[in-house]
Amino acid sequence: MTTRNARRTARTARTAALAAATAALALGLTACGGADDGSKAAGGDHTAGTSASRSASGADSGSSDSDSGLKDGAHSATVSNKGTAAAARQCRGDEMLVTAVHRFAGQQGDHLLLTASNEGSTPCWVTSYPAVKLGGDVDAAALPHSKKDNPGGDKHLTLAPGGKVYSAVNLFDYGSKHHTARSFAIALRGADGRTGPFYSVDAKGAKPQFAWNEADVLNWNTEKPYNF
Repeated sequence: MTTRNARRTARTARTAALAAATAALALGLTACGGADDGSKAAGGDHTAGTSASRSASGADSGSSDSDSGLKDGAHSATVSNKGTAAAARQCRGDEMLVTAVHRFAGQQGDHLLLTASNEGSTPCWVTSYPAVKLGGDVDAAALPHSKKDNPGGDKHLTLAPGGKVYSAVNLFDYGSKHHTARSFAIALRGADGRTGPFYSVDAKGAKPQFAWNEADVLNWNTEKPYNF
């Protein structure tokens, strides 16, 4: 009886010990697995952290080299502006509002101030100087470009909708055998120098009638010429 109980006790003890060992092993595996998952998560965080560090490092290096950053920004803006200008088409005469004011009539500096505004809905450009034929003779040759004009007439001046550019017709009246008129014809020039259709413009001002023996024209400009 005693022997049988002793064997039963020993068997129970071995079973309990085995169960405890199995539980300990399972706990160890769980802990190991948890540690592995944690390492992966940590590794993921580290990787993300490295990417973020690289981004921050790149931003820092870019900001530390402020001149390069500003130059790059300015270059992009310049390219953007050039792209906008390149995308703009040439202005058409029928979408431009052109006005002329006769200024300093009978005085030195007598001229017609020309103002052209873009009445269209998209940007467009003008270049060179306008083709102008004074009076009603549309078959006459257009006036020459002023030899005293500033250089740079080959540039494209891009006008946003509502934007304006200016030119002037210089009038030289020597007092004999001169011509008189109150209107003239104007056309835009293309990049190749060719002229588009001519449109009639009436002169305004205190004395809209003007006189000339000779005349020439200034390039388009974003500022008024002879603004004195």
